[in-house]
Amino acid sequence: MTATVSERPAPTQPSLRRMREHGVRPKRDLGQNFLVDSNILGVIERLAELEPGDVVLEIGGGLGVLSEHLAPRCAHLHVVEIDRALVPALEEALAATPQHTLHVGDALALDLAALDPAPTKVVANLPYGIAATAILRTIEECPQVTRWVAMTQREVGERLAARPGGALYGVPSVLAQLACEVEVARAVSRTVFSPVPNVDSVLVRLDRTGPAPSPRLRRLVQAAFAHRRKALARSLVTAGFDGGPDLRVRARAALEALGHPADVRAERLAPEQFADLLERLDA
Repeated sequence: MTATVSERPAPTQPSLRRMREHGVRPKRDLGQNFLVDSNILGVIERLAELEPGDVVLEIGGGLGVLSEHLAPRCAHLHVVEIDRALVPALEEALAATPQHTLHVGDALALDLAALDPAPTKVVANLPYGIAATAILRTIEECPQVTRWVAMTQREVGERLAARPGGALYGVPSVLAQLACEVEVARAVSRTVFSPVPNVDSVLVRLDRTGPAPSPRLRRLVQAAFAHRRKALARSLVTAGFDGGPDLRVRARAALEALGHPADVRAERLAPEQFADLLERLDA
C-alpha cells in the first residue's frame, strides 16, 4: 500500500522539513535557493574561523539552517531576511539560542551602522541578486568586520577576486581589494540548494586589510571603468569626474608617473594604484 503525502515521514534535513511544515515555496524574484545539504555548514564554519566573541551578520536567513548552525558558535547573531513568510521558520531555528536579533526587511536599506552589537564577521548564503552590493556595502558601513565568508554566484565571486587585466576585473574587484584580501575559497555544487539553481556557486572569503575606500576614491574608480573601451583618462572626463581643470592632461601625466602608458585603460591598474592616481590628481 502506497503512503499518501501526508503519511510520508517528514524530512530530517532542517530546510526540507521547514519547507514542508511551514508551507514555504521558494520565490524566484527574491533569488531564494535554500541550503539543503548540511555538510556545507562545516565548510563555512571553518572558513569563517568563528570565535566565541564574534558578532556575526547573516544576510538572507532563509529557512534558518545556517542561522541555527552559527548562533551557538558566536556571541551574537544578526539575521536579516526580507521575506516575512520565512519568519516562523527562522524563529524556530533560532529558538534555542537567545543571543540573536532577527531583522525583517531589506538588507540594502538596513542601517548597518546602528547594529548593536556591531558585527565583526559576515557569514551568509547571499541572495544572488544583491551579493556584490551587500558585500561592498558591509565593507563600507561595518568597519569592525574583519572577515566575510559568503556564498555567491560563481561569476560574482570571481569578479570580486579578479586580478588586473582580466575580463572580470572591474569596479567591484577594485573596491573590494582596496580594503580586503579576496579569494574564491571553494566551488559549491548546485545540488546543495533547493531549488537547484541554473548557475554555479562559490564560497568567497575576504579578510580586511584596511579601511573602505573613501567616497571620492569610489567615484574615481566608477568613472575610470564607466567607459571600458576608452583610455582611463578619457573615461574620467567622459564620466564627469570632478577632477578640476585639464583633468585629461593631468590624469595622463599621473598615469605615466605611475609607470603606465598615458592611454592605459582602467583594467590595467592594480587596486592600490587608483588611490595613488587620486592622490596625484588632488595634489
